[in-house]
Amino acid sequence: MYALIDCNNFYVSCERIFDLSLENKPVAILSNNDGCVISRSNELKALNVKMGTPFFQLKPLIKKHGIECRSSNYELYGDISQRVMNVLNQFTPEVEPYSIDEAFVRIKLPENQSYFEYGVKIRQTILQWVGVPVGVGFASTKTLAKIANHIAKKRADGVFVMPGNSMQILNDLGVEEVWGIGRRIAKRLHAIGIYKAGNFASQEQSLLKKKFNVMVARTALELNGINAVPVEDVTALPQSISCSRSFGSPVFELKHLQEAVSDYASKAAVKLRESKQLAAGAQVYIQYYPEYNPIYREGGFRGATVRFEQPTAATGTILNSLLNALPKLFIKGRRYKKAGVVFFELSSTENVQEQLFNFNVNSNTVANSENEKQTELYKTLDEINKKFGSNTIFNLSSGIEKPWKMKRDHLSKRYTTNWNQLMTVK
Repeated sequence: MYALIDCNNFYVSCERIFDLSLENKPVAILSNNDGCVISRSNELKALNVKMGTPFFQLKPLIKKHGIECRSSNYELYGDISQRVMNVLNQFTPEVEPYSIDEAFVRIKLPENQSYFEYGVKIRQTILQWVGVPVGVGFASTKTLAKIANHIAKKRADGVFVMPGNSMQILNDLGVEEVWGIGRRIAKRLHAIGIYKAGNFASQEQSLLKKKFNVMVARTALELNGINAVPVEDVTALPQSISCSRSFGSPVFELKHLQEAVSDYASKAAVKLRESKQLAAGAQVYIQYYPEYNPIYREGGFRGATVRFEQPTAATGTILNSLLNALPKLFIKGRRYKKAGVVFFELSSTENVQEQLFNFNVNSNTVANSENEKQTELYKTLDEINKKFGSNTIFNLSSGIEKPWKMKRDHLSKRYTTNWNQLMTVK
């Protein structure tokens, strides 16, 4: 049996763990640079505030309705997400994270045990140990589990087990609500008279493959209780690692661009070391605004691909290569809005391949040894930053004042990842 565990209004719930004054209040979590609403409490939804509402449109309602706003605290949300996943691992080793706030788990109980009661236990444990309310939906396939979870979230007990014959439920469900269908495919299904999930599930596989594709046909099989969605390999290493941000205010100077790229590359390099991988190279890019005065000039991107002398995860080596590439990309007089770094051709640290045509064996051995020393050095720095808070130690090339830093004027504390921001008991 599959179960989908989905955290309720996750970002809002994370904030409420540490700030009880937010309970029963309309709460909005804002996107990068406090641009728009990306998470809403039920009280905010009741005020008919839509997802994606720009912050400037929300401002007139804040005082009128007592709306509380918070900037996205990604450090906090990521840590709470990991805690939820750790709790799920107490119930089953088969945990497949689907996003930051939901995961599929696979559970097989003895015939005399109730899946509903087990779901209640999972829900109560996560709420007690972590402080986040969740919905738990059980079904024989992932697609049906998604539907079961949608139903569970509307119930007071927060748990729903899909019955063996789910056709009555599917007949009441719009086909656009089925996981993997979406609006575009739903419109095409409507065009041939398919409006409900039950009607969709009863279609011939040959018809769905011919008019749509294999994935749509597999979704129909899932609705019939046949497992057709492949199980994700959660142990698989990522194929690329990236970090990008929009600036809090326009950047004009090359120096500040280099600081931002250095900061983002350093963050991505931490992820690289955490996954025990090396990168053969990186793509660095910058984005600039359009200009309207004195003459119109289009906005755009500029980027470069940099290959390292050998695969590495050492931040210093990476920064030396990337920062040397930036002066060629920089256009004086333009206003820059965003920068990013993407590592490519990742390989496991356990399977490092020597350069094919490097005949200087001694030189190559020395280079590998130095690379390993640098990587170990940065692993030590990573541990220090984990213990005492991010950026306790950082590369000076990332800057100190950071005028380009992403705007987060309503940011809560990093209660679980920064020693200096722990809650105090009086």
